[in-house]
Parts: sequence; C-alpha cells; structure tokens
Amino acid sequence: MSVDLRLPLRIISFPAGVILFVLGCAASAQSPNDLLPGPKPPDVPEQWKPWIGDYGTESVNLTVGESKGHLLIIDNHGKKWDLPSLPIEECATAESTSTTQVIVCFLRDPSGTQELLTNDLGWSKRTYGVDDQHVARMNPVHPIDELRSVALAAKPPEEAGSFRKPELVELALLNPFIHLDIRYATANDFLGTPVYSQARAFLQRPAADALLRVQQKLKPLGYGLLIHDAYRPWYVTKIFWDATPSEGKIFVADPAQGSRHNRGCAVDLTLYDLATGKPIEMPGTYDEMSPRSFPNYPGGTSLQRWHRDLLRRAMESEGFAVYEAEWWHFDYQDWREYPILNVPFEKLDSGTRAALIH
Repeated sequence: MSVDLRLPLRIISFPAGVILFVLGCAASAQSPNDLLPGPKPPDVPEQWKPWIGDYGTESVNLTVGESKGHLLIIDNHGKKWDLPSLPIEECATAESTSTTQVIVCFLRDPSGTQELLTNDLGWSKRTYGVDDQHVARMNPVHPIDELRSVALAAKPPEEAGSFRKPELVELALLNPFIHLDIRYATANDFLGTPVYSQARAFLQRPAADALLRVQQKLKPLGYGLLIHDAYRPWYVTKIFWDATPSEGKIFVADPAQGSRHNRGCAVDLTLYDLATGKPIEMPGTYDEMSPRSFPNYPGGTSLQRWHRDLLRRAMESEGFAVYEAEWWHFDYQDWREYPILNVPFEKLDSGTRAALIH
C-alpha cells in the first residue's frame, strides 16, 4: 500500500514587521563584518618596520614584533619583554612580565647589517633568504634544468580507489577582483627560474566556487584575493622536492604522496587592497622557508597579523583549511576525492571548464 504524503500547498502570511525581522537576521548572519578578527589596529611608524623581524641563530632566536602600539621581544620559549616607545637606534630598558629586565639597542654595524643588542650580546637580523624585492630565494641542491628533465620523465604514484571526475576551472575568469601573481611562471620564485610556461591558475569546480564566495565576502571590506598558485602538475612538485635541502622539506610536498595542489584542491594566495591594487603586508613573505610562514607566528605587527587572520577566517568560512606551516596555503575540504594530476597548463583549454587530457 502506498500513502500519498504530499500536502496541499498553503500560503502563510506574516505581518510585515516579522518579515523584516527575519530578513534582517539573515542579512546579519551573512555580514562580511563577521569575518573581522576584532577591531582593525593602526599601522606602526614606518621607521619601526625595518627592525621588526627575527634575530639570532637557529638555537637562539629573538623575535621583535609589535602589539598594542608597543614593540616587544619574544624569545624561543615564548617569554616576552615590552619595550617603551623609543626612537629606533637608541637603547632602553625592556621589562618582562616576570619583571626581568634587559637593556635593548637597535644598531647597524659598519657593513649596514641590522643588529639587536640585549645587554652585552649582539644578534644579527635573520633574512631567511628574502631579498630586497621581498622575494624568498633558495639555493637548489641540484640544477633545475636537470631536475626538470628527470621530473618530466617520471610517473606520479599509482592510486587505488575511486575519485571524482576532475573539472578544473580557470580562476582568472571567475571574477575581475580575483588577481593573479603566478610567481612560478617567472624568475621571482624561490628557485630563481620559471617552472611554469604559463601564468595561469585552476581549481576543481567546488573549490573554485568556494573561492569565489570568499572574494564576494571580502569585497565589501575593501579586499581582493591575489593568487600565487593553485593546481600544480605533479612533475613540478617533484622538481620542488628534489631541489629543496632537507631542512626545508616541511615547506614542500613529497611527490611519492602527491600534493593537494596536484589534485586541484589547494591554493596559495594573499590579500590586496581594492583601492590601490597593492598586496597587503603580512608577517612573512610568500614561499619563505622560516618560522614567519607559520599561521600562528607571533611576530610582525598587529595589523599584519590582523590581515593574516582575516584571510584565514574568510577562507575557513567556505571550507578551506590553512596548512600548518604556511599562512598562504589553503586546502579545500574535498581534496581527498580527486586524483593526482600531471597535466601541464598548455593542455588545459582556456575556458572556465578545463578539459583534462589523459
């Protein structure tokens, strides 16, 4: 016996005030202001910025940052010393929460190297390979041309199980406020040479749709998304892995496992100012292999950390998760459902729906 569970359609009317209240609640729930990580802090004086960063060595690291309008020093163990507002390159007494005091000076040695003096100890500022143009550099352990030949001849790992059919979408065609800065198509990448032949960016359609929603949320706040990388052919992942020294492996994917970039479900990006078109300052530089790349790095300025957290909150609101070692790298929630791909950009069509060639 079958039972017809369909009910007659009834039109229910509400007083106008109730409708406005419901609509108001819906609008409030979707307000872009919900993404804000607290009130936006002011920027620091320009003369402070060159001195903000890390000093010391691998074993002894002192981070100079800013919080609530004051400079502070953070050591390896998280202990903090607050600095009074002092002119840069003068000395002052800093005091920790445990009332431990230290004499602090910011100086330049005769060669121009910036130094932090704590009592009678001097610490040079760590550059982490970032040049004057704010590009992170690394010395490859093997010549890139040799690694490229090997990678192009290699095969991705075989995978068991069933996967969704790939449907890569070209991000630049989604929205005019999504901008590209594909470093790997230029010499301004960490290897110092192009590894992509085209400056393009793709994601699987669900991830691309989610990224578009992120952009739409950020636009009323005055920000756009600046894409550095998205889908990455597997052979490029192998180049990165083989070129990187062991101490930097945390920042690159193992080709034996494949990358989430290879699946078209990871994106490297930052914010830019819609009014000026300029990238937003973050605590660290894109592709920098240092602690400043960690999403919870405590240094930098309050405004830099605020922008970093805004990007993270916006991305997480649409199903992306930040990678634990890189504030700019986000994985889409469905990445496990797509296969590792090794299709070069030249074999992807120029439409919004990229045709994969197997």
